[in-house]
Amino acid sequence: MAGLYPSWRLPRGACPDAGGILMAEPNKVTIPYTPRPLQQTFHQQARRFNVCVMHRRFGKTVMAINWLLREVLTCDRKNAQGAYIAPTYSAAKRIAWVMLREYAGVIPGVKFNEAELRCDLPDSKRIWLLGAENPDALRGLRLDAAVLDEYADMNARLFPEIVRPALSDFGTGKCLWIGTPRGDNQFRTIYDTAIRNMEDGDDEWFAMRFPASQTGIIPEKELQAARDTMDESQYDQEFECSWSAALVGAYYAKMLDRLELQGQIGSVPWEPNAEVWTAFDLGMRDSTAIWFGQSIRGEAGHRIIDYYESSGEGLHHYIAHLRAQPYVYGSHYFPHDVLVRELGSGSSRYEMLQGLGVRPTIVAKLSLQDGIEAVRGLLPTLHFDRQNCALGLKWLRHYHRQWNDRSATWREKPNHDASSHSADAMRYAAIGLRDGDSSDYAMMAQTGRQPGGQPVIISDYNEFG
Repeated sequence: MAGLYPSWRLPRGACPDAGGILMAEPNKVTIPYTPRPLQQTFHQQARRFNVCVMHRRFGKTVMAINWLLREVLTCDRKNAQGAYIAPTYSAAKRIAWVMLREYAGVIPGVKFNEAELRCDLPDSKRIWLLGAENPDALRGLRLDAAVLDEYADMNARLFPEIVRPALSDFGTGKCLWIGTPRGDNQFRTIYDTAIRNMEDGDDEWFAMRFPASQTGIIPEKELQAARDTMDESQYDQEFECSWSAALVGAYYAKMLDRLELQGQIGSVPWEPNAEVWTAFDLGMRDSTAIWFGQSIRGEAGHRIIDYYESSGEGLHHYIAHLRAQPYVYGSHYFPHDVLVRELGSGSSRYEMLQGLGVRPTIVAKLSLQDGIEAVRGLLPTLHFDRQNCALGLKWLRHYHRQWNDRSATWREKPNHDASSHSADAMRYAAIGLRDGDSSDYAMMAQTGRQPGGQPVIISDYNEFG
C-alpha cells in the first residue's frame, strides 16, 4: 500500500496455498493502494470499532476493502477471517469483488473463489463477501474483522445478533461501518454511540463524518451540477451527509445538523455552582417531557445538560425525579394551561406543584407558530450534552409539519406524535428564557389572581433551593 502503508509483512512461516513455497523469512508485499489524505486519516486513527459517514464518491469502499485486507493479513492468528457485508449479495459482488481481486491479487499464492465470493490468503486466512438479506444465514461465522457497508439499509438484527457475537471469540474482533445517511436510523444510532464513547475516553471507538463541502474531493463545478439535477433533500443526504435530509418537513433537523458540525452537540458538563432551570411539557394522557439547562453568567448561550421523559405517571413522579438529581434549581418553566383546574380535584396543577414544593414560572401564551420561531431563535445559542439529551434530540429532529394529501402541500400545523412532547417543552424553554420570570407570574404574585380572575395562592417556598 503506497503512502501510509508501503508494505505489509506476512507472518513468519506463512505458507501460500498455491505453489507450495514456504516463506522461511517474512515476505514483503506491496498493495497497490495510495490513500487520499482523508482516507489516510482513517487508517491512522482507526480503532476496534469504527463508524465512517462519508459522501458519495469519497472512496469509502476502496478504503474499507484495504482496511479489511490489512486487518486479516496482519492478524497474528492462523485461519483469521474477515467479511465485507453489503445490504445484498449481488451488491457485494457488484461493488467490492473487483476491488478485492485488484488489491489482494498481488499477494503470492492468493486464490479467488468467485462462486462463493471468497478470497483465500496465505496462512489459511480468508475474506468473504456476503449479503445481509438473511441475517440468520450468517450465524456461526467467526470473524476477526468485518465491514458493514450501507448499514442503514440492513436488517437491524444483523450487528447485535450476528456480527457482534462473531467478533467476540478472542475479544479483539474489529468492525467498520461505512455509508451515507438515510435519516435517523440504526446507522445514526451507531454513529452517535461511537461519538459518545470517544467523548467518554473509550479508546476502542472512532468515528468520522465528511460532507462533500468539506473534503474537496469532488470539484465544486460537479457539486453544483448535482445540485441542479437533484432534490435539495437528496443532495443533502448523498453529498452533505445530512441525517435530517430524509426528515422532510422537519422544523429543527437542519439547525441541529449545523449545531453538530459546529461542535455544539457533545459533552456538556453540569456546573454545580450554577442553578439549573427546567422546562416542562405536562401530558395528561401521554408523555411528560422535561429539559434541564443552565444559563451561566459570562457564557454565551445556554447549556442543555439533561432530558427526561415518561408517561402514565402523576406529578409526584416527576417531582421525585427532580429531587433525585444533584441540581440546585432556579426557574421551572410551565405552559399556561398549568393553571386550568381539573374536574376531579377542583385544583389546578399549578396549585398541586406548589403543594409539592415547586414554584412554576408560567410562560407567555403565544401562538404555536410564534413559539416555533422562538425555538428557532434559541437553538443557535444552545450546547447539548449528547448522551444525557439523546432522546430529546431525537424527538426534536423528528418534529415536523403535517402533510395535506388533498393539496399536496405542508400545513403550518405540526404533526402531533411522540416528538411533540420534547418540542413543546423546548418551546416553553425558549419563551421562558426570552422573557425571564414571565409577566404572568409577576401579575399573579401582585394580584393573587390567575388570568381570568380566579384566585390563586402564591408561595415563595421551594424546597429545591
